[in-house]
Amino acid sequence: MALLEVKNLGITFGGLHAVDHFNLEVEQGELYGLIGPNGAGKTTVFNLLTGVYQPTTGSFFLDGENLTGKAPIEINKKGIARTFQNIRLFQNMSVIENVKVGLHNSGHCSFLESVLRLPRYFKEEAALDEKAMELLSVFGLDGERDYLASGLPYGKQRKLEIARALATGPKLLLLDEPAAGMNPGETAELMDTIRFVREHFAMTILLIEHDMKLVAGICEKVSVLNFGQELAHGPTSQVLSNPEVITAYLGQE
Repeated sequence: MALLEVKNLGITFGGLHAVDHFNLEVEQGELYGLIGPNGAGKTTVFNLLTGVYQPTTGSFFLDGENLTGKAPIEINKKGIARTFQNIRLFQNMSVIENVKVGLHNSGHCSFLESVLRLPRYFKEEAALDEKAMELLSVFGLDGERDYLASGLPYGKQRKLEIARALATGPKLLLLDEPAAGMNPGETAELMDTIRFVREHFAMTILLIEHDMKLVAGICEKVSVLNFGQELAHGPTSQVLSNPEVITAYLGQE
């Protein structure tokens, strides 16, 4: 059984089929790409998988559990985390505070214990600090723990966003155009980061990306969306050499 199963997923906006009968299977530990022209419906798929949108048709399952129709916070607790094309950090919070936001699901203090600063609160805060620092060190951000997130270079902000997503303890990580706005050097470093995340955390990753060099370099399989419908899917090299894909997508670059 695949970790993520998407069956006939679709959504309509005012008569427009933004995503139409989309099917997908992502196996445990896989690094899978979702590509297609601008407006093809890729980010809409991510919004459906994270509960931002409710599907008009179809369903999706994580580890065999039907998550269709659940709220974003429920889906996150069940094991799906995401990043965004436009980085959404808490810019006026420190680097470590951003990661600790992602760790909040693992906290067990009651509201009263937190307000009254009872011993359990301080013990838990220390444990969260330790977990956050472990994640920051993995991404080479431990030296900037007290910096404001807004003060980090763009590439490090992207790493921090991935670290915060991983702090929620996901089974599946969704990356929405992680290389957007990056120069070639930053993109190469990002490729190494994504590979490392997959290996170090035994993470299953589904990513949207327009950078075909990145997709070809790290994704084992890809699906291609065009006008909300699947155009092709399969091993990356096979799909990227498909004449229909080249015509619909690659030929537009």
